[in-house]
Amino acid sequence: MVRALVLNGTYEPLAVVTGRRAVVLVLGDKADALEGSGLWLHAERLALEMPSVIRLRAVVKVTRQRDLPISRQGVFVRDDHCCQYCGNRAETLDHVVPRSRGGLHCWENVVAACRPCNVGKADRLLPDTRLRLGRPPVQPRRLSWVMVAVGQVPDQWRPWLPQAA
Repeated sequence: MVRALVLNGTYEPLAVVTGRRAVVLVLGDKADALEGSGLWLHAERLALEMPSVIRLRAVVKVTRQRDLPISRQGVFVRDDHCCQYCGNRAETLDHVVPRSRGGLHCWENVVAACRPCNVGKADRLLPDTRLRLGRPPVQPRRLSWVMVAVGQVPDQWRPWLPQAA
């Protein structure tokens, strides 16, 4: 599936949309295509390259910074799908301070974990186990929502993203 990065009129990243939505915005004169995806959309009297990056012609007022809500996919992307205790492939989420012990469901308390480490830790605190965190869990950077939306940032998007997510 083709995805397109939507930039504000000020070239600030706003959203990730489907290729179809990007084409509708371009054809409706609401946006300009800045980068192509290499895939073409053919109609009876029109051939249009599906855009990979579009810029809105109008400036959309953004009232606040986008906070990325915690999600399973977001935690796996942040932790590179690796268990934060042993480094193996992660398949579950673990609360560092278990919820049964008052731990919150937030970015700073949830890590990706493999099943054996998660089952072995159970509802205990880290000092009560032999497990150690590979790196402390933190809230993702400001533009990490792009990574969550697409998994991996396409090369065409990198010039348009500050510090390519």
